[in-house]
Amino acid sequence: MHGWCGKILRVNLSDQTTDELRLDPQIYARNLGGKGLAGELLFEHFQRRWDDPLLPLVLMTGPLNNTASPTSGRMTVMSRSPLTGAVCDASVGGKMGTLLKRAGYDGIILSGKSPDWCGLNICDHGVSFTDARQLCGLETSAIHHRLQAAPGMEKGAHAMIGPAAEQGVRFAAIVFDGHYFAGRGGLGLVMAAKKLKHISVVGNQKTAIFDQTELQAAQEEIYRLVAASPILTGDLGISNYGTGALYDLMRSRRMMPTANFRQTWFEHSAAMNASAYKKRYKTKKFGCAGCHILCKKVGIKGEIIPEFETMSHFSALIGNSNLEAVVEANRICNEAGMDTISAGVTLATYAELSDQQLTPDKMLDLLADITTGRGEGGALGQGALRLATKAGRPELAMVSKGLEFPAYDPRGAQGMALAYATSTRGGCHLRAYPISHEILRKPVATDRFALSGKARIIKISEDMNAVVDSLTACKFLFFAASLEEYARALNAVTGLQTSAQQLLATGERIYYRERIMNARNGFAASDDDIPARFFAESGSSSATIQVAPLDRQEFLQERAAYYRIRGLDENGLPTAEKCAALELPC
Repeated sequence: MHGWCGKILRVNLSDQTTDELRLDPQIYARNLGGKGLAGELLFEHFQRRWDDPLLPLVLMTGPLNNTASPTSGRMTVMSRSPLTGAVCDASVGGKMGTLLKRAGYDGIILSGKSPDWCGLNICDHGVSFTDARQLCGLETSAIHHRLQAAPGMEKGAHAMIGPAAEQGVRFAAIVFDGHYFAGRGGLGLVMAAKKLKHISVVGNQKTAIFDQTELQAAQEEIYRLVAASPILTGDLGISNYGTGALYDLMRSRRMMPTANFRQTWFEHSAAMNASAYKKRYKTKKFGCAGCHILCKKVGIKGEIIPEFETMSHFSALIGNSNLEAVVEANRICNEAGMDTISAGVTLATYAELSDQQLTPDKMLDLLADITTGRGEGGALGQGALRLATKAGRPELAMVSKGLEFPAYDPRGAQGMALAYATSTRGGCHLRAYPISHEILRKPVATDRFALSGKARIIKISEDMNAVVDSLTACKFLFFAASLEEYARALNAVTGLQTSAQQLLATGERIYYRERIMNARNGFAASDDDIPARFFAESGSSSATIQVAPLDRQEFLQERAAYYRIRGLDENGLPTAEKCAALELPC
């Protein structure tokens, strides 16, 4: 095979045995890799509870990993969410995807439960298990340092869970290479349920390329488009300022979630933007293997600079104007291994429930309590919806399907309202990412204060992003490039003869399968919704920008249109006809 290794490592943690799964090449071609192939392998198991040892945790590369294709370092982690009960996958950067391919594997299927905490070590000469009890209780940076110090692993890739997963935090993450997170939905807790503390990979094999000359031409074409993209490589773009470049955009559009989404304007935001971090911490760039954009930022003394979502939620969402406290909150979450988006929304829910303004010290103390499970930390670690429901106020949790909303208020970009609702993962911006056309004006501008006509756009975007996550490319590149350029790269690597439209059809099948997986676990139209707050309360308007409540009837009409376009019934459930058309079991 070209592009793919042709074998997947299966690990039974219960008896610490392994074997290799070799799939028909047609299965690879139909699912690509990453999100698509992981969904294929999880499908038959998905009605199991998240903590059932027989429910796999899947790590999957794509055909472009370990090649010269731009942003070829990403991979997918997928299972069922402990936070939501829904499909949960994360596209994660770093170098694990590259090194797993160099070790000779397209992915790992983890099942079973180890008798005690263990580590999994993979190289191109074999697989071994180690006792990992001595790593329990350590912060993720300390774990990473110890793993890198192991003989032969100095240049290896490492995935690990921290104290948050050990304490049962439902939004615990898996941390890759110390800086990259499979963050949303609690995948770290799934790994903890299997008593697997870390995965370490090293390898030296090359990936076979079908047409190296054609791949180089596709690479150059993508690089030219990236170079011409202001949002990626412009003076104020992501390469220079990281994802924090979006902070001022959200501020100026009056759609920055503030005070647990009761407002959309934060008075101190002008002093809390990416430029302020760059000036205060004298930042420099780093990033994933195979990427030249380098969107990650680190301070001159090694401080990890927050991503946009973290930057926004630990400032505006909870009313904090202390820059250093945001960096420290980010550090606590990183070291504990937990999702900053869910943590921020849960703290904002707590603040509204208790009718208090969180000081910087209180914010940091509560985050520390979550990582240890002490005091109120145990309840906070269950997430915003469980916290609010226990207090009798579930309407105060800004979630969809139980997953906390990121830093885009849907009243200021109304396509996001539908995207949050229809996302198979829950309150996620990355399934359809309407910010690209509603705010960044890519590929074309749409009216951000209109819902009408967004259903088809959301459906097509979900399909496209399913392809991106299956190729294991970076979504940022698609602010500049398109599936046409990546189809060319895919064909050059694998020898396939596919087009952008054929890739979209593949994405449709991948996404519809996730709707089937959720439906089998009881999800329906009542779950494809957003909190009543957005229909009843205005945002923070100005003299020139009116941020009105969403129109409930219009939302329901557009959701119904989405169901028709997606091939679902009026209750949002898969139909036998569409399943047959996509060759999927219903």
